[in-house]
Amino acid sequence: MKKSIMVLSTVLMLGGIAQAQKVAFEEYNLENGLHVILHNDPSAPVVITSVMYHVGSKDENPERTGFAHFFEHLLFEGTENIKRGEWFKMVSSNGGINNANTSDDRTYYYEVFPSNNLELGLWMESERMMHPVINQIGVDTQNGVIKEEKRTVFDNRPYGNYIAVVKENMFKNHPYRWSTIGSMEHLDAATLEEFQAFHKKFYTPNNAVLVVAGDFDKKQAKEWIRNYFGTISSGENLKKQIFTEEPITQTIKARYEDPNIQIPMLVTSYRTPSMKTRDARVLEMISSLLSDGKSSKLYKKIVDDKKMALQIGAFTYSQEDYGMYIIYSLPLGENTTTTILNEIDEEIVKLQTELISEKEYEKLQNIIDNQFVNHNANVEGIAENLAKYYLLYGNVNLINTEVELFHSITREEIRDVAKKYLNPNQRLILDYVPVTEKVQN
Repeated sequence: MKKSIMVLSTVLMLGGIAQAQKVAFEEYNLENGLHVILHNDPSAPVVITSVMYHVGSKDENPERTGFAHFFEHLLFEGTENIKRGEWFKMVSSNGGINNANTSDDRTYYYEVFPSNNLELGLWMESERMMHPVINQIGVDTQNGVIKEEKRTVFDNRPYGNYIAVVKENMFKNHPYRWSTIGSMEHLDAATLEEFQAFHKKFYTPNNAVLVVAGDFDKKQAKEWIRNYFGTISSGENLKKQIFTEEPITQTIKARYEDPNIQIPMLVTSYRTPSMKTRDARVLEMISSLLSDGKSSKLYKKIVDDKKMALQIGAFTYSQEDYGMYIIYSLPLGENTTTTILNEIDEEIVKLQTELISEKEYEKLQNIIDNQFVNHNANVEGIAENLAKYYLLYGNVNLINTEVELFHSITREEIRDVAKKYLNPNQRLILDYVPVTEKVQN
């Protein structure tokens, strides 16, 4: 009886959360192929205009990596009707903020304005799509900016390159093998014509989704969208190339020396399926179980109880085609990366051979609900999620229903997915170590 009451309580809680958090939206296409999603939320006097393009680092020429991230910067340089250097001034002087980000799979631009500036936001994003100025001055300027970013965020930052090294070793054929920021040598060698060709190919209406979210009049918004975006010419019909990787059947061992660290870091990574799969969602739950918070299995055992590590974590690096499940740790005192790996493997074997307890399962359900609420806690998060679920998942309504997918995952599935993907012969073991001092003769 007690178990039945607990199950009923969980169902009612899920229903309440789903209803309270339900995101209403309308979606349609313009004739040029631009997909439009509108989400009206009058709770705050702000409006977000955002465009997500289906282009990321995986769409680059292997000899010209870094182009997608380069355009994240370059498309703020100016347009035919927005003078160079005026973009950010125009946004801030009208009470707004803006930004952009790039992944292996997509590039995202957005502005947040007071709700009376929706037309300005739409005009600016249409200018970015239709009239960008891509000239040598802008290319040279952003080349310098990106080199400084690489030095600051990656090369001179402790442990700054470990994701790049993991990707390089986990993928041999797929473009995920290079970092999003790309190669500075490739950017130096690229011609202006190559940058222009890349833009012409990918930054088109039929390769993008426009999201308007916040406090706005829907009828007026549709009229402005038609006026500003409807006349933009559709681009070529892109057919994404499919890259496949052979399964990992033997442990990959790698070593990387980082001049910015004193403590070695253990990194182990398993290749996982597309983020669109059910198994990828199960792996996210496993990640929460192992390392979400100080009460998680790995943190409590290795950091708190045994005091073997300064830090430990696990996370899913989810992408459109493949993903990675990464575990990392910093040893404490005399402990080594090998002894910590043994402790990690013990916990993984338990997951593979035993069902987690009902209490642990209930905790996972609570984490799922909290994440669902947090992801849609503000209109900016909702706008990005709407774009992501359309462009990468092909189902906008997952913004409302994905939580139900997570709740349908059973304890048996958690055990079976751990057994399927988290085996020693299916992983990379990376020794990420301080630079070895050269012996003087």
